[in-house]
Amino acid sequence: MKVYWRQLKKGQRLVLSSDDGENEEEVGGVRQTKRGFDAFAKTFGYDPGRAEKGIETLEDAKEFVEGFKPWELYDGGQGLSVDPNVVPLLDS
Repeated sequence: MKVYWRQLKKGQRLVLSSDDGENEEEVGGVRQTKRGFDAFAKTFGYDPGRAEKGIETLEDAKEFVEGFKPWELYDGGQGLSVDPNVVPLLDS
């Protein structure tokens, strides 16, 4: 399994992917707004502390999401680290 950021039009999504690339799960994300960046880390319950608005930089927003290690909620996600390379925007 691997964890990486995927580029979107107005931000990035943190993705947990199986080794064969067949299964992907979005586990977090950041998006740019007029007031900065909004960030969220996925959870299996209600936890408003895992989302924040108005973060100043993209890097700070990504650090916020990664700090929760949301990929560890899934089987096989233990002990993984985030790939430093961002996957480019997918063609629509």
